[in-house]
Amino acid sequence: MPRKPSYDRNELIDRARDLFWRQGWAGTSLKDLEATLQMKPGSFYAAFGSKDALFGLALDRYAQDGGKRLDALAAELGALGALQRYPVLILEDSTAPACACMLAKTLIELHRRDHPLAARADKHLRRMEARFADLFRQAQAAGDIGPGNDPVSLARKYQSDLMGLRVSAERMGSDALEIARQISQGLARL
Repeated sequence: MPRKPSYDRNELIDRARDLFWRQGWAGTSLKDLEATLQMKPGSFYAAFGSKDALFGLALDRYAQDGGKRLDALAAELGALGALQRYPVLILEDSTAPACACMLAKTLIELHRRDHPLAARADKHLRRMEARFADLFRQAQAAGDIGPGNDPVSLARKYQSDLMGLRVSAERMGSDALEIARQISQGLARL
């Protein structure tokens, strides 16, 4: 009878996500993963199959976590409040292993290789953009933003601003919080 694994799969995916987020796909070796996850090669392959399979799980986890944070903000603050708070929240997360978006980093790194994980990252980015557009629609329906604004265009610009903000935070550190505040204040004038 097979032995039950003595590890928490979710915790391993979280640790792998953080390693991949910091180092990227190419910058993370199997030896790095084995050391971070404290697994021998056979156990690693039995648990995840391959580096790419684990990276895919890590991307999915990253996207799910971002969506959950946004949903929680919307439930607490309403649509516009969530959109205003989100830029500051992502920069204030002191537990994040890197400032730049893991999805954007993956897309940039792997798109030129025509790697399937680039398409997976792009799919998650498109879903997040759709979430932003839904929040802009809700804010519009609530009268918080003007009816002349296109929610899809607003979502694209907002996502672009967030990506730029996160890249700026890589070099500026906490000084990027002022940029996040400016993004948030700009939403109040729509």
